[in-house]
Amino acid sequence: MDSLIKDAVKSGTPIDGADGLLTELTKAVLERALQTEMTHHLGYESRDPAGRGSGNSRNGSSPKTVTTVNGPVDIAVPRDRNGSFEPVIVPKRARRLGNINSVVLSLYSRGMTTRDIEAHLEEVYGAKVSRELISNIT
Repeated sequence: MDSLIKDAVKSGTPIDGADGLLTELTKAVLERALQTEMTHHLGYESRDPAGRGSGNSRNGSSPKTVTTVNGPVDIAVPRDRNGSFEPVIVPKRARRLGNINSVVLSLYSRGMTTRDIEAHLEEVYGAKVSRELISNIT
C-alpha cells in the first residue's frame, strides 16, 4: 500500500476517480482480504509445502468488477481447484459493495428520479448503473 501511495505522489495520480488512488487502494485492500480468506479456507499459505496432497489448492483467479462508493473497481477473485471457496468480503455474484445501496436510497428519498440517480452515479462515482437496478434497490 505504501508503494501505491508513493507511486501516486510521483506520477501526480488524482485521489479520486476511475484511475485515482482511492480506487487502487480499494482494489489492493479487497484483493489482500480475498487472499487471506483463501488462505483461511485452504488452511495453508500460498506456496506452503503443507498444501501438497491436501486435496485442494489455489487455482488462479477470476476477474470481477464491483461498484463501490468510490466507483467501479476491477479485482481478481481467487479460485480453488474444488470450487468450494465462498468469499465473504466480496460474495459470489455480488456486484455492489459498501454503501452504494444506501446512496441510491438516499438520493431517491430526496426526490431524485431513477434517471437523475443514474446520471448522478455516473458523474460522481464513474459507475454505470441501470435504471432497472436503481428501481430494484428502491
